[in-house]
Amino acid sequence: MLEWVTAFFRRLFGAVRWLAGMIFAWLGWPFLATRGWYVQRSWIIKIPILLFLVLMIGLYGYFFWQTQIWTGFNPNFVDGYKLSERTVPAGQELPATGDGTARKCQPSAIVEVAADLTDFNVNQNAWISSMLLYKAGLFGLDWDHTPFLDNKASFQRGVNQAVRRTTAELVDTLGRVRGTSGINSDLQSARGNLQFDEYSWYFGLNPFGPKTPTPAYYRSAIGSLRKFNTDLAACNATFDGRADNLVQFIDRIANDLGGTSDILAERSENHNRGWFDTRADDRFWFAYGQLYGYYAILAATQADFSQVVAERNLSAIFAGTLKQFQAALRIQPAIISNGREDGWIMPSHLATMGFYILRVRSNLVEVRSVLDR
Repeated sequence: MLEWVTAFFRRLFGAVRWLAGMIFAWLGWPFLATRGWYVQRSWIIKIPILLFLVLMIGLYGYFFWQTQIWTGFNPNFVDGYKLSERTVPAGQELPATGDGTARKCQPSAIVEVAADLTDFNVNQNAWISSMLLYKAGLFGLDWDHTPFLDNKASFQRGVNQAVRRTTAELVDTLGRVRGTSGINSDLQSARGNLQFDEYSWYFGLNPFGPKTPTPAYYRSAIGSLRKFNTDLAACNATFDGRADNLVQFIDRIANDLGGTSDILAERSENHNRGWFDTRADDRFWFAYGQLYGYYAILAATQADFSQVVAERNLSAIFAGTLKQFQAALRIQPAIISNGREDGWIMPSHLATMGFYILRVRSNLVEVRSVLDR
């Protein structure tokens, strides 16, 4: 009996070795054939090919490094703003210092955070979605349709979605008096630049010709946002921190998160293939990036609207909302799985993230209901 078992495992391991050898041979034969062809060529042909290979290895090395290293990533980065120390709402005049200097107003924490989030996306890190090799894909297959090298790109687009929504509200309501005064040109410029296509490189096919890449537009938006805050600090701009503006802003964020929750639910319900769902990771990291951005923006909102928050006794609800964000941002799985919600082998990370988004959204709806009373 023991001899039979031993013989069986020998045959099994032999079959595995044979199969592995066939796979490696299948994968390696194009390179061996190319090597044989390359060796027989003259140096006039060899040198350009060699330079091209060195260039491609360098580009792919840089691309791999940029997709795997997340510079400045810190779910607790909001603590560095020390927002609890701000005692004056955005746009209101600060107490006089008595030294004869010109009057100063409180700059907007929302604008500061929006500028810093964009700086994190395009200056501290490379903007992955418009990199040439990201656009080229994996042998022509969109990286978003693979389980490789797309997590950071999806995260960045999620952060950018939160900033885009915020700049739209800054232009339409927060940066003007009751929506009847003129639109601030810096905020308008920032909104326009942040709405620019997320995938543009230096050259494009539709339309055909050279283009300005996406990061250049976003860097211009950073300058416009910071210019607005400089003017606001000098009391030369407006931040309208009324309760009805806060209601509208909260509504827009809640609706944005609701849309993301629907996307997660659809993917979780209809494509639950566990670790083999190649689109689960970009859905998860987009939602994570959106929460990352809105966590900072809502913390800044509490500071900018501190007078409204105090008058309506919203401090406890805001604190609870921010705790929900913190709990969601602690979920950082190494491999995203989109398993069945009642499964016991493969977890359902999309359902978990959707659960936290709904909890955050529920808190935002509660904030709105208090403001409506």
